[in-house]
Amino acid sequence: MSELPKSFGGPAMAMSEYYDPDAGDAEDDYDDEDNPAKNKNNRMPFHGNDKTMNMNPLILANVTNSPYFKTDLFQMKTFHEIVDEIYYKVDHLEPWERGTRKTAGMSQTGMCGGVRGVSAGGVVSSAFCLLFKLHTIRPTKKQIYMMLNHCDSPYIRGIGFMYLRYTLPPMDMWKWFEGWLDDQEMIDIKAGGGKNMTMGEFCRLLLTKMEFFETRFPRIAVAAEKQIREKLDEKFRQIRASLTAARESSTRESAAREEVRKSRGRSRSRSKDKSSSRKRSKSSSRSKHKKRSRSRDRKRSRDRDRKRSRDRRSRSRSKKSKKEKKSKRSRSRSRDSHRRRSRDRDDKKSRDRDDKKSRDRDGSYSDELRKYKDMKKSRRSRSRS
Repeated sequence: MSELPKSFGGPAMAMSEYYDPDAGDAEDDYDDEDNPAKNKNNRMPFHGNDKTMNMNPLILANVTNSPYFKTDLFQMKTFHEIVDEIYYKVDHLEPWERGTRKTAGMSQTGMCGGVRGVSAGGVVSSAFCLLFKLHTIRPTKKQIYMMLNHCDSPYIRGIGFMYLRYTLPPMDMWKWFEGWLDDQEMIDIKAGGGKNMTMGEFCRLLLTKMEFFETRFPRIAVAAEKQIREKLDEKFRQIRASLTAARESSTRESAAREEVRKSRGRSRSRSKDKSSSRKRSKSSSRSKHKKRSRSRDRKRSRDRDRKRSRDRRSRSRSKKSKKEKKSKRSRSRSRDSHRRRSRDRDDKKSRDRDDKKSRDRDGSYSDELRKYKDMKKSRRSRSRS
């Protein structure tokens, strides 16, 4: 590992000092070993400040002075090493790492508001360090196409689209972004998560917005911006028309399917009706036979019930007659006993009367006898005297 000079990094450093001439040649040889001059002519077009990559000075100063850029990224010589580093290190596309932006009590909106010195900016993200490192190796069109079509990580594609937004001439942007406006791959661009969107939405954001979190993209010329917006509107109209046509075709297909289902259902219902009519005829004959057998059974059961009821009635009548006879006997017996009792009472009363009469008679006789004796005694006593 070669030692870096002490004055390495910062806005005052020349852009040629960031480049490694051997790295460019090695990358050219990798792309086309037979014709390296062709690769040099196939470099990506650049518009704006080649030294700063049209990046904000505060972010650029933090990038060039960061230990990650000075030590780890400075040793990388090839395009594929940078792509691998993006795969392992990048998990968002914000310019600053989460919770490291320092504004000395002032608002965080705007790039340099209230910030004095590079150290007050915060910790720059690995995404912007790798974005600037990608600029230093001067990638070819083939390499950028490979990044835009990469399937391992959405952040490799995201950094490729951001590189196009920072470096392309405004009139060439639509040609590069048009093919990916309908891309449905998901990407979360916010540090810490929470801002998911499709790759197509991210491309539309890059084309139509200048603000990107706490930084700004290079300004697009008015004519180019107008052209981009008109083409976007036209594309959206085409998408809507295709969606409506797809909906109409789907409705037609569904209607045709429903008609086929109905026709099948009708044929099935007819066959079912035929089979059901056969079953009904069979079931009707069976039901008639069952009804006849049931009627016979009912008749028999009724006859049995009638016989049983008759027997019960005859039994009940015989029981009633017996009960009546018993009751009559008991009544006659009770009457006889009552008569006997009344006769006995009368006889007793008559006897008592006779006894009283006889007693009265005897008493009167005894009284008279006593009276006679008394008179006789009194007479005797008188004669003696």
